[in-house]
Amino acid sequence: MPRVKVSVIVPVYNTGKYVDECAPSLLGQSLPADEYEVIYVDDGSTDDTLSRLRKIAAGAPNVQVHTQPNSGWPGAPRNLGMRHAKGEYIQFVDHDDTLGPQALERLYEHAKRNDADVVLGKMSSTMVRPRRLFRYTVDACTIENDELMQSMSPHKMFRRAFVEDHGLRFPEGPWILEDLAFVSAAYLAAERIAILADYPVYYWMKRDDGGNNTQHRFNPRHGFWANTRTIVRQLKDGTPPSDDIDALQNRLLHRLYHVEILSRTREPEILREDPAEQRQRFEAAREVALEEFPPAVREGLPAVSRLRAELLESGDFDGAVTLAERVREVKARSEVGDLRWEDGRLVADVTLDLVRGDGEPLVLVERDGKQWLDPELLDGVPGTENGWEVPDPFRLAYAELVLKDRDREDWWYPEGDLELRLRPLGDGRSQVIASGRLRLDPERLAGGGPLERGVHDVWAYVQLLGVDRMVRVTGAGTPGAPAAGPALTGGRLSLPYWTGSGQLALDVDQRQRKFGPDTATAAATNAERGEQSLPLPYLAATADGAPARVKVTVGTLAVEAELLPGTPTAQLRVPARLKLPSGRHPVTLPKTAGPLAYVVVRDGAVLRLEGPAYEAGGGRRFLDAVADNRQVRRVRGRLGR
Repeated sequence: MPRVKVSVIVPVYNTGKYVDECAPSLLGQSLPADEYEVIYVDDGSTDDTLSRLRKIAAGAPNVQVHTQPNSGWPGAPRNLGMRHAKGEYIQFVDHDDTLGPQALERLYEHAKRNDADVVLGKMSSTMVRPRRLFRYTVDACTIENDELMQSMSPHKMFRRAFVEDHGLRFPEGPWILEDLAFVSAAYLAAERIAILADYPVYYWMKRDDGGNNTQHRFNPRHGFWANTRTIVRQLKDGTPPSDDIDALQNRLLHRLYHVEILSRTREPEILREDPAEQRQRFEAAREVALEEFPPAVREGLPAVSRLRAELLESGDFDGAVTLAERVREVKARSEVGDLRWEDGRLVADVTLDLVRGDGEPLVLVERDGKQWLDPELLDGVPGTENGWEVPDPFRLAYAELVLKDRDREDWWYPEGDLELRLRPLGDGRSQVIASGRLRLDPERLAGGGPLERGVHDVWAYVQLLGVDRMVRVTGAGTPGAPAAGPALTGGRLSLPYWTGSGQLALDVDQRQRKFGPDTATAAATNAERGEQSLPLPYLAATADGAPARVKVTVGTLAVEAELLPGTPTAQLRVPARLKLPSGRHPVTLPKTAGPLAYVVVRDGAVLRLEGPAYEAGGGRRFLDAVADNRQVRRVRGRLGR
């Protein structure tokens, strides 16, 4: 009997229809059904969830259902699931999320290959921005890789023996942040942590009823602030203290300070919530910040975040509100140069920066040999009358381009990095910008493989001076118009265009955008020469310079043609002989509305290719009729010599 490789543990409470939507992704895994088990733990549901679970289990031998009295939080049902698990590895899944079809197989293979205690799988989501942690697959790392702190949800694969050896358990009862407590303890204990970034394994999707948004976060019964202290102390106990802002402990604590503490001082929360309630949160955050976080954590923040921390720790709620109002108006901006196809990639130079609410650049001002934050941004913010110094303009700054699959919510990272630099603006003013080259390879962008058919939007994420923004990558092109010529990549058409909002998008395999104009002029010239290849100026060459194999349909016959690289045009070439009746036959690509070309065949031999708009005159038709005559060919040969 095959051993159980993976135990999938799913805590459930009053989930209703969502458990039925999740189940197919769990039961349809590429890993054989007898090599994994699905363990549902019902936390005392009061609706029809339990009957739904039993119905699922009745049709699947590898599914088991357990129940317990309501505990009020996912920690206890997860712990019960672990007690019943027999798998070599444990994977936690929430009842309203889904797994990619090959998730368990790929995660398990990655774990075994690298002897990993914990494996983080690439997450796709409608709820959060992409995480640069999943830009590259990593075979092995430890907690020293502080980017792990970007992913603190429990939706990971853990070696069961590792969990048991270290006594890892979730806090039980209504204990908010239970996932942070468990995951941070696992990170600290793990000897080898792996990251699988080339396949989306986990889909964390927003429910239409909002039921998976964290609610009542600051309910005193849930102990948010006390639990935050517990996790901070756990991280401090597991790492050596240091006054160095870049020491491991301070880098790990940065995430908690930025997300759980500073969020109480920043937009949108401080501007959205009731002021009286928000003041209470502000004061509670201030108390935790002063008592639990070393000064080096605050000192290691970028300029705007450090100012927020200063206002928080000094107790200046009104000043924090004023700063939040100023920063809320700051937007990211993109500049895109000439888009073109190079070696099978869509290429353009891109620059990203930040602008204030008035549209002017967010600047740094040089004074007395130091850099100071934009005085317009600080107007009215208490304590900044003499300015706010920026010792390191690039502190924790980065920018990246990302591609989002509009149909599947998958995020992919184009090759190459953006470079941060100061752009002089004159009069002692400068601006932090990110610049570099966008390179989109439709055949290698999705984890080293081809993008799925669909529309893929180009975004950028910037974190400059402590201001983070997602921004649509836009250009000067006309909204709705092509951004560059279409390219034939991997036998599919890739059509770059500007959306109605002006965002750069790539339609792969004609999901929405259809094939563009024909090649009448070039094709007519080619046809007069009687060649078996056709110049296609709207199709790009291949990445490696070798001919691309392209499946086309000639009339009713499916054949393999070649796309020959060239500059500035590529050439489409079909086989010299085709088993087709004599005549003119359309050449089409899959899903293409109109013919790509026409092929003229006489007695099984290809005479030439023509563009869709090419019209052969009477003399041309006469030449077609006699082209295969031996005497005519002999005369033409003598004339040629």
